[in-house]
Parts: sequence; structure tokens; C-alpha cells
Amino acid sequence: MLDLRVIREDPERVKAAIATTYTEAPIDEILALDERRRTLLTEVEALKAELNRGSKEVGRTSEPADRETLIEQMRELGDRIAIRDDEVQGVDARLQVLMLHVPNMPLPHVPIAPDESGNVVTAEFGAKREFDFAPRPHWELAEQLGIIDFERGVKVAGSRNYVLRGDGARLQRALITWMLDLHTRQHGYQEVYPPYLVLEETLVGTGNLPKFADSLFRDAEEDKWLIPTAEVPVTNLYRDEILDEALLPIYHVAYTPCFRREQISAGRDVRGIKRGYQFDKVEMVKFVHPGRSEEEHARLLAEASATLQSLELPYREVQLCTGDLGFSAADKIDLEAWAPGSAEWLEVSSCGRFEDFQTRRANIRFRPKEGGRPRFVHTLNGSGLALPRTMIAIMEQYQQENGTIEVPLVIRPYLGGQATIGKQPPIGPAPTQS
Repeated sequence: MLDLRVIREDPERVKAAIATTYTEAPIDEILALDERRRTLLTEVEALKAELNRGSKEVGRTSEPADRETLIEQMRELGDRIAIRDDEVQGVDARLQVLMLHVPNMPLPHVPIAPDESGNVVTAEFGAKREFDFAPRPHWELAEQLGIIDFERGVKVAGSRNYVLRGDGARLQRALITWMLDLHTRQHGYQEVYPPYLVLEETLVGTGNLPKFADSLFRDAEEDKWLIPTAEVPVTNLYRDEILDEALLPIYHVAYTPCFRREQISAGRDVRGIKRGYQFDKVEMVKFVHPGRSEEEHARLLAEASATLQSLELPYREVQLCTGDLGFSAADKIDLEAWAPGSAEWLEVSSCGRFEDFQTRRANIRFRPKEGGRPRFVHTLNGSGLALPRTMIAIMEQYQQENGTIEVPLVIRPYLGGQATIGKQPPIGPAPTQS
């Protein structure tokens, strides 16, 4: 949420910034409501002052008839105040709703463009592997090895679902554990295990609601929502709290499944595990002092990059443009891993800087050590990493000519030293108990 004072004091700057995101926001209506609210508050204050003076006059009046007249006038004033108070509450409620529909303002350095075509590749790391055979896409490799069962996934849960089997499931589990260990042991994060079903206000806090209700899954009976990312519950851990400045920065990392009702296009997205309604992700979330926001964004990017470097996957950095930032971010840099079998770059991490946009919505503040009023914390988050696409990059990058997949060196200890993923045994009857 933006600061209402910023909108009030410099509406043209706010309008110009939001225009670069190629979206719309009800700034004029917000200004009109804000003006109406302040007018009503002035009227209420004047009426309350008059009521206060009248009450004192009642106390000084001894004539019964005059006293009764004054009392009746005070009743009428009280009724008028009550009406104005109700109007203020109504305006406040409407103003709050409108403010929740205003996106964050991009930082000045973010390139201006309407969509992802305006994103800028700023760096590329690692050499693409040169194959002496034609590399195959992951869906062919996985089906031939029996590590992904697409047919049974669709049978159980419908389109865009799959079942990881045998070494496929073990590889993903190993990656999750290794990523959590990396970020906790080397990058200073504290691991948390958050709920996957959350309250509506939790999604409001991160900016997912009310804007993106159509892309979320909801349990209508309990009025709870499946999380689209661990960012949602982890950011809200400190909702409505005032933290001591000495606690900052706070780093949390969490593994969760993620659930999103996405519009999946035909063509390349249909094959394999690139895009689906459910996927796993390890997420890093930071709560930092406003003065360290830029520095922490660079550090977050380095921590996500270290994950790819340890896996020895070629990747690139992409600065997102204003039209592709999303609703809540002021700046965002994606990391994309190269998938040689699919011949495409795949986003495996999105490192976002949100300033105080989320913490105003979630009311997360800190108490400055030098004193003064509490200030809003800044938040950042990034994937470290998203599993399906990281799995794709590993399968396609580490494939061998005989159809097997080499296991990255850093992952082998998490698979008991296993160096290669080969063809899985066929599904058969369960072994008999002796």
C-alpha cells in the first residue's frame, strides 16, 4: 500500500509512476474521498467543541426550562455528531478498499515498457554445455527413465498434473533439503515451516488480495486460501507487530508447495512440468531497515545466484521492466536457467524489492533505536529456488547420450552418494511380507 500522504501531496508524480506500469489506479477518487474525509473530520471536531461548550453551559444553567432547552440542543448535536461519525467510517472503509487497488511505484532505474518484451538481460553466467548428441527435452528423458508419470498424474488430478516417481521424487526431495541447508548454514536464514492454508487478511498483507483473487484457490466453507508462495505466510508472521530495530534484518527461508490458478497457454507450456497448478519452491524472505533495502536486494540476488552456481547451471539475470513487475514490487530481477533440451531460458528465481508496500498493508513496523515514532520495515523475497524448473534445467543439462542423468556433485551426498539416475524398475505388485 502506498502512503496516502504521498498521494495527497504529489498526486501527479504518483499518477506518472503508475502509468509506467501500464495499469490504472483510482487516484482521483482516492483524493476526492480523502478531501471529503478531512472535511467531515473538521465538521465533527467543530460539533464536538460546540457540544463541549453546551455541556458546560447546561451545568451553569439553573432555570429548568432553559436547562431543558439546552439539553435538547445537546441531544441534537450528539445525533449530528453520530451521523458524521458514521459518514467518516463509511469514507474510511471505501478509502481503504481503493488504496488496496493501487500498485506499488517502480523505482526510477526500472526500464519502462508495457510487458516482458521490455525486460533487459543484464548478465549471463556459465557456459552452455556443448553436446555431441542432440539433447532431449525433459519430458522425453523423464518418461523413458520412468521418473515422471504424466498419465497417472492426469488420472488422479486432471490436466497439468504429474507424479514424480522413484529417483525423480528423491531428486526433488534432495534438492529441497540441500537448498534449505545452503540458505540456513551459509546465508544466515532461519528456516520456518508455515501453514499452507491462510486467512484472507494474510493475502491482503502481501498484495495478492483483492487484486488477484481469480488466480487463487479458496476453501469457501472455511474462508481460507491455499498459498501461491511461501512469501505470503512468512511475510505475515510479523503482521500488526512493532519490532525492535536490533532484530533487523530478519531472514527466513521456507519450503512449501505453491498453488496457483494460472492461465496456461497452448504450445510449449503444455509439455512437461514447466507450468502447473501445483509446484514446490524454497523461498527466502527478508525484513530489513529501510536504509539497507538496496543493499539487501543485491545480497538476495547473490544468494539465489549462489544456488545456481553450486548446481553448475548456466543462468542469466533479467531486469524486469515496469509492465512486468507485478502489483507489489518496486524492483525485481529474475534469474533464468538454461534448459538445453527445451532450448529455452526458464525463470527459477524472482528477487523482488517491495520497500514498505507490503508492510503498510500488514502493519509491520520497527521501533528506531534512537527513539521516535515506529517506522515501516522494508521487505524483500526471492526463490532459492523454484523446483520444477530447476529440475528441468538439471535433467536437460546433465543428460547423457545413453538417456541417463548425471546427478550434480553437490546433491550426491543427499542421495547417498548416487551419481547417476537410470531407468527405474517397472511398477509391479507390492513385495510380500515375510
